[in-house]
Amino acid sequence: MSLKNRDEHDRWRSKTVGFRVSPEEWEQIEHFVQLSGLTKQDYITQRLTHREVIVQGNPRVYKALRDNLADVLTELKRIESGNEVNDELLDLIEMIADILGGLKEVLE
Repeated sequence: MSLKNRDEHDRWRSKTVGFRVSPEEWEQIEHFVQLSGLTKQDYITQRLTHREVIVQGNPRVYKALRDNLADVLTELKRIESGNEVNDELLDLIEMIADILGGLKEVLE
């Protein structure tokens, strides 16, 4: 048996869950998964079971934060020119703020 299919409690993961999302929802999920440093399966499982997602800092998370902050800056410049703010951007900013707030707590 593959260890990949066992969870942290050594339970065999034999069930499959699938669902459809819009391209915008998919992009938002991808951003959140990248920022968490977890696998997509672990991130979605933790969110659906109402467990706290704890970001593990690593080079991939740092790169995702950097890239997402660059995207946020681009969007903020677009908004400054008079366009509207979309909910996905606000959700992304909130997640980045939570991650950076958590990093600050670890450093203190």
